[in-house]
Amino acid sequence: MDAINGADTAWVLISAALVMLMTPALGLFYGGMVRGKNVLSTIMHSFFMLALISVQWVLIGYSLAFGPSLGGFIGGLDWIGLNGVGLEPNPDYAATIPHQGFMVYQLMFAAITPALISGAFAERKRFKAFVIFSLLWSTLVYAPVAHWVWGVGGWIRALGALDFAGGTVVHITSGVSALVCAIVLGKRLGYGDEPMQPHNVTMTVLGTALLWFGWFGFNAGSALGSGALSVSAFVTTNTAAAMAALTWMTASWVRHKQPSVLGAAAGAVAGLVGITPAAGFVTPMAALIIGFLAGLGCFLAVELLVRGRVDDALDVFGVHGVGGIIGALATGIFATKAVNAAGADGLLYGNPGQLGVQALAIVVVAAYAAAVTWGLLKILDATIGLRVSREEEHRGLDTTQHGEVAYQA
Repeated sequence: MDAINGADTAWVLISAALVMLMTPALGLFYGGMVRGKNVLSTIMHSFFMLALISVQWVLIGYSLAFGPSLGGFIGGLDWIGLNGVGLEPNPDYAATIPHQGFMVYQLMFAAITPALISGAFAERKRFKAFVIFSLLWSTLVYAPVAHWVWGVGGWIRALGALDFAGGTVVHITSGVSALVCAIVLGKRLGYGDEPMQPHNVTMTVLGTALLWFGWFGFNAGSALGSGALSVSAFVTTNTAAAMAALTWMTASWVRHKQPSVLGAAAGAVAGLVGITPAAGFVTPMAALIIGFLAGLGCFLAVELLVRGRVDDALDVFGVHGVGGIIGALATGIFATKAVNAAGADGLLYGNPGQLGVQALAIVVVAAYAAAVTWGLLKILDATIGLRVSREEEHRGLDTTQHGEVAYQA
């Protein structure tokens, strides 16, 4: 184990802990935006994923995502139960840290991704259906796509598509799947006819701050070492988040005549999503542009395209789906080998083909995620039912699904 580098190992473990924090932070971010009768159920969607996917990943998920490739489409079962995943480095993925360090870092990505989807069906999905859907989705959507894009031998990786920290693997899969969930489950009772304002914006801002903090592990940690590339990714991450927060808040100010606190929070997350695939491939100035595009693009998607037409309760598609698409395309434009020699040059650096590869990856991954999500939802609806009853929805999911309340009267 002489190849293990202590500094790299420490940074990846710290980054894994930072990404772990993002999942309960997401619970706070989402929890503040729902009505008071659904706070605990919404937070539980995120918190529970840490437990469920931690077990799934150790048993089978990691092997399917990163195990020896079967034709470029899925990992084999060689590493089931972490068989063969020890403390020595695996040079295919991270040559200077223990293999289990890489595994547990990737686990935290796998845990937050299905949690992201939950914002689309907040306040109306049965918890039992949520658990089964999330387990199946993580196995049938997340693991294969992670293998395609990041796994050695994965077919999208072989094409040369770039995704530094999960714009395609995490955000496009979850965002597109969220839109399908919102469509299949239908609108909440009273949607469009009665107020459904966030019950605690303070909670959402706290969740945003913790997400921003954790995202440094998400993006800078994806360098898988403590050197210059992690610093570059750290800087681009913060820059894009800040620019997008300013952009969304300003756009909201112009449209609604007041600077929205919630808009600033949503904008920061949109910028973090947008920079995720590009973080280790672009310059700080490119990150500013990506943050602007993500902030404005996601704002317009939420305001003009989705809201009112589909009840994506917490704007998952508008922020994560659209933000992930913007970021993946922007990577094909702004990527430069001057930042990361292991990457590729994008359109602005003389390689227009990179943009085409990025677009192809987006289309294929979005179509696959949408198709499998739709199939899973239809099967679950026909067998155990997806949605709570009208009476349960009226009372709120905290009491009807969990027998507890967030706030005592």
